[in-house]
Amino acid sequence: MKYLCLGYLDVNHWATLSANQQSAMIDDCLAYDEMLKKNGHWAGGEGLQGPDTATTLRYRNGTVSVTDGPFVETKEILGGLLIIEARDRNHAIQLMSNHPGVKMGPWEIRPVEDLTGMIRESERRRGKR
Repeated sequence: MKYLCLGYLDVNHWATLSANQQSAMIDDCLAYDEMLKKNGHWAGGEGLQGPDTATTLRYRNGTVSVTDGPFVETKEILGGLLIIEARDRNHAIQLMSNHPGVKMGPWEIRPVEDLTGMIRESERRRGKR
């Protein structure tokens, strides 16, 4: 089963680390990611640029509004995401508990929903129109 793992960076703590400590942490994380790949648990992942590069879309009163940049102050920012293959929730927790990134901030782990049936039903409905 696939799990989406959202990694948050504690920016205040990160700022206290020296450049060498930051580099070592990044190297440890990437080495662990390589192990996930080697063992068949890696399904994808990306780092994210900072929240100042974000764009937020909101649908209100029949129109879409666009907000550029961050709109909330927060101690932790979404720093990246991983998609892993795990037997079950406990296995996903075990895999991510060993990831060095947990030292940089919290991780949220969610099962990925298989939308195959929903997509097929939608395709069937849209084909009738």
